[in-house]
Amino acid sequence: MLTLIFIIIAISILILGHEWGHFFVSRKLGMRVEEFGLGFPPRLISRMKNGVRYSINLLLFGGFVKIFGEHGEGAEDSQSFASRPAWQRVVVLGAGVGMNLALAWVMFSAGAAIGVPRASDSVNQIPVSIIAVMPDSPAQKAGLKMGDQILEIRTTDVSLRIESEDDVRNFVGAYLGEEITLVAKRGSGDIHEIKITPRVSAPNGEGALGIAMARLEIIRTPWYLAPIEGLNILARSTIAISRGFAFIAKELALGNIQSLAVSGPVGIYQYAHETQQFGFAYFLQFVGIVSVNLAVLNALPIPALDGGRILFVILEKIQRKRVDPELENKIHAAGFAVLVLLLVVVTYRDIAQVW
Repeated sequence: MLTLIFIIIAISILILGHEWGHFFVSRKLGMRVEEFGLGFPPRLISRMKNGVRYSINLLLFGGFVKIFGEHGEGAEDSQSFASRPAWQRVVVLGAGVGMNLALAWVMFSAGAAIGVPRASDSVNQIPVSIIAVMPDSPAQKAGLKMGDQILEIRTTDVSLRIESEDDVRNFVGAYLGEEITLVAKRGSGDIHEIKITPRVSAPNGEGALGIAMARLEIIRTPWYLAPIEGLNILARSTIAISRGFAFIAKELALGNIQSLAVSGPVGIYQYAHETQQFGFAYFLQFVGIVSVNLAVLNALPIPALDGGRILFVILEKIQRKRVDPELENKIHAAGFAVLVLLLVVVTYRDIAQVW
């Protein structure tokens, strides 16, 4: 339950930060903001200040900003979004993406300063930890979790204290198809004896148990260098996630939908729950990754997303004529409906995998 609360708060901060980016830039450019809301309607409490209605709404998850003219109304009003030159509209639309990247940078920098676990080549008695559990693998079915430390493996006749990843691989390789017992230490300090049968034939890259392993040590960056390290992590994450979205687009174009490893809210919760085994700094890094995902996703030229709205501004400049606002709004509404449908499908698949 605590993990769920943290996730709701973290994602709400990311969404509010995104909307605040739109809010701040539009106000700075002299556009009229009608409402900035915490959560989503129905409205519970509201207050007018400096011409803006600030509201707290019933569905306390994320938030929204309502800018006058964002749907094409008031094109003759100087305070309307619709009346502004293309570059101002692009800056306002892109501000949310910029805020998500800025929030990710803060998360990455804070995590680097606190110290995050990283794979180590040291031989100084660092325990072997599970850093990933593959779906539908023997490890997942047996109940092994990300963050578990493998202390010992045994059969009825043989017992081996684990000192390296090769110890695990060699022992498991000798008992394919036979039940063995893994003694694992979980984040809480509890010791678990888990019975598992290594599979004789495994998918490429998964191994007999379906886990990825590493010896982890805490790496801390000095506070004065943490922002630089955070920027490096931000750059690497943005490139990797952009490539990931490109791969997803390619697979969708080829019709390979089932092979896509895409998670919705349930999958995010599961992963966040598992990452808590590595500590709060690792959770911050995870939230940073989610923020970069939101930034890259919103930058895509898809109707209803910021990138889709920017695309219409670009089309306007190319054809030297504004796209009919009513038609544009219908296209964005259709795009939003498709995104909601995809979210439902992905969430259903996440739940199906859990159960």
